[in-house]
Amino acid sequence: MSNALLNPLIQRSAPTWARFAEKELGWCLRFQELVDQRTLVRLFAIVSRLGDGIFWYALMAALLVTEGGSAVPVVGNMLLAGGIGLALYKWLKARTTRRRPCARHERIQPRVAPLDEYSFPSGHTLHAVAFTLVALHYYPLLAWLLLPFTVLVALSRLVLGLHYPSDVLAGALMGAALAWLTVQPWFIQI
Repeated sequence: MSNALLNPLIQRSAPTWARFAEKELGWCLRFQELVDQRTLVRLFAIVSRLGDGIFWYALMAALLVTEGGSAVPVVGNMLLAGGIGLALYKWLKARTTRRRPCARHERIQPRVAPLDEYSFPSGHTLHAVAFTLVALHYYPLLAWLLLPFTVLVALSRLVLGLHYPSDVLAGALMGAALAWLTVQPWFIQI
C-alpha cells in the first residue's frame, strides 16, 4: 500500500486510537487504585523481578538437573523462544515508541524501575507465556506452578504502572505464537 493511500487511512483512525489510548490509561489508573496495599505491591514487585529471568533460568536449570538429557530439547526450545522474543519485542519497542502509562499520567506511579523506556509490547508477559507454553508442551504436570506465575507476571505489569492492557495482551499473543512455533517439528530444533 502506498503512502498516498495509507496517510488518509491513518488520519481517519487517529481519533479512534486516541480514544482507545485514553480508555487504556483509565484502566491503568484503576489497576493502581485497586492494588494500593503495600503487601500486594511488594508481591507484584517480587513477581516482576522473578519474571526478569530469574524464575525462568531456575526452571531451566531444575529441568536439566531433574530430567537430565531429556530436558535439553525443552530448555533449548525455551531459549530459542526467548531469544526470538527478545529480538522481536526490542524491535517493536524501537518502532512503536509508546510511552509507558507512568510517563503519561502523574497519578500513575511506577512501583519498580522500568527496564527500558517504552511499553509496547510487554516483554515480561511475552517471555512468561512463551516459556510456560513450551515447558507445558513437554511437562503438562507443571501447570499448577507455571500458569499462576504467568498470570501474576502479566498482572504485575499493569499493577506496577509499567504497561497498558494492550501491551500485556500483545505480549501474551506473541509469546503464545513463539511457543507454538518453537515446538513444531519442522522448526529449528535444539
